[in-house]
Amino acid sequence: MEIKSNGVKSGWLKNMIIKRLYFDNAMSCAGLSLLFDKSIPSITKAINELIKEGFVVEEGYAPSSGGRRPLMYNINAKAMYILAVAMDQLSARLQLIDLQNNPVAEMATVDIKLLNNEDALPTLISSLNNYIAESGIPKNKIAGIGIGMPGFINAVEGINYTYLDAGGQSLSDYISQKTSVATYIDNDSSLIALAEQKFGIAKTQQEVMVINLGWGIGLGMIIDGKIFRGYNGFAGELSHIPLSDDGALCTCGKRGCLEAEASMLVVAEKAEEGIKEGRVTSLKTTQGNFKLMGDALMDAANQGDQFALELLSDAGYKIGKALAILIHIMNPANIVLSGRGAKVGKILLAPIQQALHKYCIPRLASGTELLISSLGFDAELIGAAVLVMENFDKEVKGK
Repeated sequence: MEIKSNGVKSGWLKNMIIKRLYFDNAMSCAGLSLLFDKSIPSITKAINELIKEGFVVEEGYAPSSGGRRPLMYNINAKAMYILAVAMDQLSARLQLIDLQNNPVAEMATVDIKLLNNEDALPTLISSLNNYIAESGIPKNKIAGIGIGMPGFINAVEGINYTYLDAGGQSLSDYISQKTSVATYIDNDSSLIALAEQKFGIAKTQQEVMVINLGWGIGLGMIIDGKIFRGYNGFAGELSHIPLSDDGALCTCGKRGCLEAEASMLVVAEKAEEGIKEGRVTSLKTTQGNFKLMGDALMDAANQGDQFALELLSDAGYKIGKALAILIHIMNPANIVLSGRGAKVGKILLAPIQQALHKYCIPRLASGTELLISSLGFDAELIGAAVLVMENFDKEVKGK
């Protein structure tokens, strides 16, 4: 069986125009001509064909700059749709969006525990098929499925070496076969960095580190304007920087990793322990449901709950200690706090800065600015959509 991405007919140029309009919104024929080094008649011909095919619409004339105002063109948001999927260790969010990243169906959240769960992949696939069926949108109108997920991932081969074993087959190929929609996977933190670069606070920046504050703590690195993946594609494992030799046991089997000391999952566990010990707080026990506790804790901290603030301050300080190591190695201009934890980004800033003052060389620390994402919890979903559009004109082959 061969599954194709739902690109347009007749070639590279029209697909590239669609991708560019998706990322940059309205452009003129002259602007596209310069971008692709093609003649204006060639661009005009491609644009006219795309208008007839329903992929491009006229946006109107650009504001006057003294000369003749150029006619601007934009993507037709309803020409195709993207199924964006954001996974963490405990659940998956499914969101069907249009080509301007606007939701066109209600988001579905499915509980899928990834660790030691043989049912995780079948549950994901059935959830994808059910969600598409309930949306009422034909599969041939879906440009692709983009999935962000934790784990050691080879995005080129579509393999997750940590979770969702497809029996040795490419995971992206396997899901494509089971859904009949071209599917692409990537590490969640890399996709969050991609979203920040294309549509978020890191837009147009060439060198930036993006911290994914979730149930784990991830890192997406943008270097020279591109996602940096390292030799085997596994660069950015900030969560496994060792903070101590005798700290808590991490899921990787080591002790004292940042993730085992300061992730939102660990903070939620500490909150449950504190409640049992009688700490004064507005938080109520969730009987070990750390996902609910993590979300409740962030809300409580933003309302001034002292116990919640104490827990987040401790986590922020440890994150800052890890960021000091990152700054010493990478010397970034900006570090973006993104993902689920961006909701309490302002609370985390002070303890992170305190740790940087203690552990980072001042000359290096003073050159790095900490920023809080405006995309926040939506970043992974947007990154999953970006992943589909980055692969818009490619084929996915399966048997």
